[in-house]
Amino acid sequence: MVSAYITIVIVILAVFIFLRFIPLGLWISALASGVHVSVFTLAGMRIRRVSPSKIVTPLIKAEKAGLHMDISKMEAHYLAGGNLDRVVTALITARGANIQLDFPEACAIDLAGRDVLEAVQMSVNPKVIETPTVAAIAKDGIELRAKARVTVRANIERLVGGAGEETVVARVGEGIVTTVGSAETHKAVLENPDLISRTVLSKGLDAGTAFEILSIDIADVDVGRNIGAQLQMDQAEADRRIAQAKAEERRAMAVAREQEMKAAAQEQRAKVIEAEAEVPKAMATALREGKLGVLDYYEMKNTIADTSMRESIAGMGEGRAPQKQ
Repeated sequence: MVSAYITIVIVILAVFIFLRFIPLGLWISALASGVHVSVFTLAGMRIRRVSPSKIVTPLIKAEKAGLHMDISKMEAHYLAGGNLDRVVTALITARGANIQLDFPEACAIDLAGRDVLEAVQMSVNPKVIETPTVAAIAKDGIELRAKARVTVRANIERLVGGAGEETVVARVGEGIVTTVGSAETHKAVLENPDLISRTVLSKGLDAGTAFEILSIDIADVDVGRNIGAQLQMDQAEADRRIAQAKAEERRAMAVAREQEMKAAAQEQRAKVIEAEAEVPKAMATALREGKLGVLDYYEMKNTIADTSMRESIAGMGEGRAPQKQ
């Protein structure tokens, strides 16, 4: 009796372990779809910590679409961090659109960080990229603001290592600036906006990118500022400030020279006052020593007073306004 219970427990444990390592429902679905996957393969996936549904479901999808896949390579791509379901969907789409794409190339594109399914869809249905407003200046100094729509198609062969949309937009913007900048007048560009498209397309801007440029259409061209006139105004303002600074410098130098002359005059006046202060001392010394008589002193004083009176009269005559006849 005990042995029968032990047998039942062993059987239950065996069934539990079997169902734990082998997804029976997934194995039956694979068999019903005509995909032969052994139970040992599914058990090995469990041991390698790989979800069997992540491998078997895309395998069933591929087999139903007529693609014969190697389950070991699919598992390797999944372990490498790739999106296996998206890769298989991209392969099916590429086959339906008659685009040459094999499994290793699709895996490389997926592991490179690009959306392989979106790339295939873009190869079938080209994408329109709208550039931001690009400002350029013609030779006459007028600014033009242009916006372009670039129709691109994914180039499957250059998806790995090719530049992305940002590079295409930057190159188109550079082409717009070059075309407008080489125009003699802004009116020539306004009259023929397709001049920009032809010039930009002729430069082969899609070289080295993951896209093929099909067309470039100028969506809008607006007239901006008069940069030439603005530059002339700025230059005139700069010249005015330079002239003002030089005039201020000359004024400062003149003021400095005037201050120097005033200082020199004050110094001379101080010397004269100092010399005049020595005269009385010298006269007193001469009187004591008998070199100057009293009469000589009074005669000198009279001469000085007479000279002062004459200078005063002359000053009054120069300051009097002339009488009218």
